Amino acid sequence: MNKRVMKHGYKVAESLYNFVEHEVLPGTGIDAENFWQSLADIFTEFTPKNQQLLATRVHFQKQIDAWHLDKNNQPFSQEKYQAFLVDIGYIVAEKEDFSITTTYVDEEVGTVAGPQLVVPLMNARFALNAANARWGSLYDALYGTDVISDDHGAEITKSYNPVRGAKVQAYARQFLDGVIPLTHGSHNDVISYQIAGAKLVVNLQTGEQVSLVEPEKFIAFNGDEQNPSALLFKNHGLHVEIKIDPSMPVAKTDPASVADIILESALSVIQDCEDSISAVDAEDKTAVYRNWLGLMKGDLSETLQKKGKSITRTLNPDRQYKTLDNEALILPGRSLLFVRNVGHLMTNDAVLTQHNEQVPEGILDGLITTLISLHDLKGNSAYKNSRQGSVYIVKPKMHGPDEVAFSNALFTRIEGCLGLATNTIKMGIMDEERRTSVNLKECIRASKERVAFINTGFLDRTGDEIHTSMYAGPMVRKELMKNEAWISAYENRNVRIGLQAGFKGKAQIGKGMWAIPDEMANMVETKIGHPKSGANCAWVPSPTAATLHVLHYHQVNVNHVQDNKLKQFSAETCDSELSALLTIPLLSHATELTANEIQNELDNNIQGLLGYVVRWIDQGTGCSKVPDINNVGRMEDRATLRISSQHICNWLHHGLLTSEQVIASLQKMAQVVDRQNITDSSYEPMATNFDTNIAFNAAMDLIFKGKEQPSGYTEPLLHQRRIEVKALN
Repeated sequence: MNKRVMKHGYKVAESLYNFVEHEVLPGTGIDAENFWQSLADIFTEFTPKNQQLLATRVHFQKQIDAWHLDKNNQPFSQEKYQAFLVDIGYIVAEKEDFSITTTYVDEEVGTVAGPQLVVPLMNARFALNAANARWGSLYDALYGTDVISDDHGAEITKSYNPVRGAKVQAYARQFLDGVIPLTHGSHNDVISYQIAGAKLVVNLQTGEQVSLVEPEKFIAFNGDEQNPSALLFKNHGLHVEIKIDPSMPVAKTDPASVADIILESALSVIQDCEDSISAVDAEDKTAVYRNWLGLMKGDLSETLQKKGKSITRTLNPDRQYKTLDNEALILPGRSLLFVRNVGHLMTNDAVLTQHNEQVPEGILDGLITTLISLHDLKGNSAYKNSRQGSVYIVKPKMHGPDEVAFSNALFTRIEGCLGLATNTIKMGIMDEERRTSVNLKECIRASKERVAFINTGFLDRTGDEIHTSMYAGPMVRKELMKNEAWISAYENRNVRIGLQAGFKGKAQIGKGMWAIPDEMANMVETKIGHPKSGANCAWVPSPTAATLHVLHYHQVNVNHVQDNKLKQFSAETCDSELSALLTIPLLSHATELTANEIQNELDNNIQGLLGYVVRWIDQGTGCSKVPDINNVGRMEDRATLRISSQHICNWLHHGLLTSEQVIASLQKMAQVVDRQNITDSSYEPMATNFDTNIAFNAAMDLIFKGKEQPSGYTEPLLHQRRIEVKALN
């Protein structure tokens, strides 16, 4: 058992205590005893409030359940239902219009639109890769993905395939023609780029010399003016570098010796302490915090073996160029880092009360991650994260304005304890729970001086939709959920409310994750819808995806889209959106599913559920690319698990499934998942003993105990089972 240090009435795990005392506090200017006293005071003040907010969630859910079960409310009336939600206070009255007053936000948040990565902070290698994803090779992103087809001899081979390379070059030239077009001809026709008279001169194969249609987009270079090694352009606030290096193999087939196109890609990264990790105790939390400390101090490193060689990864330095006036231009080499804290529900044994009760994990996260961020604010790193002196904390899974107000008050208290100006901490609000999306305007108002981010979370929002309306009837098939009325209302409303609250130029309006990392061609085809919606950031699953998604922000001027959107909004739009948002996604009475369709839905849900849970429980992997029933790799985290488990619970409750049918599917799909993981030497098969396998029984719990879980969350059951596994090792 973890030894503990008593500090002002609280028992701090020795691992966390030593980490804070010896690694975090030195260099912050914070006195150790003052910090521990502040920690105790904050827990004493905010824990009862946290518990009351959770009790309110339960109270609302009981009232909604009772309403759906009351025969007097049948047949269902949307008007009557919404009036009921107003009466019980689930829907709060919207007050007068307002604009947020958030200040000191970095340009990656306020003024420049682009991709955002979400990465598990518990994994140092992933955390570093994401932080370094600010700049990415377009050539690599194209060559290694299905954006470039395998047709006509262009398949990926062990050695470089010049046929495929030529397709990459053609694609990249087409991109350049769209972003930095020439006054005549195409970048395909260029034999050299030069600088003369503080302007870019482009020499074509025809012997002509041309320039850019918009010369102001060329801002800097490296190398000699007659033989530059890099040319830097700026479009929609985003940088594009043409890399010129005749020694590179790909450049030898290029008339202008272009070796690559380097794109400013992941402008920001959410380093995640929540959905994508599996931190269940003090040991895990300390490891997570240590990685955040390494990022804030700039000294995080990770050594790995690749092709028999030892490679050490560290944070990338800033990038340097020469302006046309021969001045130095320094650009950030790393993405702006946010940290996502845990929500209000979970507790952790890193700190215990005198009565051995675990403290709320979200409060602990707020304290420790902000304390660690002092190293960035005080310049204790060779690198700078926030050049505006802010700390960016994303708060997930909040339910309604009171919970946002709670987080706002907590942040103010933490700032006071650490000697920071009020609103130094900028809040990101995940608009992923039903009561938040219904009351989004008032949620924003509750943090209007520090909010810097709202983001739709379609997956968690779907899980909460199913759980909240569990007794209303059976839900539509999971794959068809995206076609339901509430989804489009949810996505549109998020943008509208954010823009009307003055987010333009001050804060991010974000959109959700692309969850199929191997289908980049599909992403490039469809994800342009996010900037077109007026959102100025959207989530991607990898640095490669960030480099490809940023192409959309070059094609779409999000500032112009937001201006046009603001002109289009009307009061009628607001009223119709709310009604659509609250339309429960029930199976139509006219829809009769066949036994085969029901079984396929069940098997698909269970296969994804098992594939994720077995890695979470046995290996502590919080986010996985899990092969689905058709062997298509899909990013799974606790949000996707919440949907699958709640969907099965819903169909079980309404008689579309039987318990025996579910158990049979679990056992059948466990064998499928075992086969899919047969090459993983650390994998423990589930099908060898269903009765004793902890991961398999965790999956059983999520289904058969899922209806009673708070808000349908999966964390309490997952944590319990993961702790069991850790105790055996």
